[in-house]
Amino acid sequence: MALADAMFLDRLRVIGTIEGTSTLVLFFVAMPLKYLAGFPLAVSIVGPIHGVLFILLASMSLLAIERVPIAARLGYAGIAAAVFPFGPFVMDRWLKEIAERG
Repeated sequence: MALADAMFLDRLRVIGTIEGTSTLVLFFVAMPLKYLAGFPLAVSIVGPIHGVLFILLASMSLLAIERVPIAARLGYAGIAAAVFPFGPFVMDRWLKEIAERG
């Protein structure tokens, strides 16, 4: 694997971790603040940030199919994983294996 491809894969893994964390913050901090504490501003702040991170992760997953390259199935799995809490962390394990194989 070329250095540029390895660096792209590393960035994909970092964005996945950040997006996964934003999902957890949205679901387990901001949404309870909105619905249980009557503080809707939390979702108004965290929601758009999470949305941008989700789009970035989905875009990078598609780009990785051509750029790294990773299997198309794995790239699409990365997008699907981003929909579920903890999904990006599971995906990271698969991407780490690819990075280690080099």
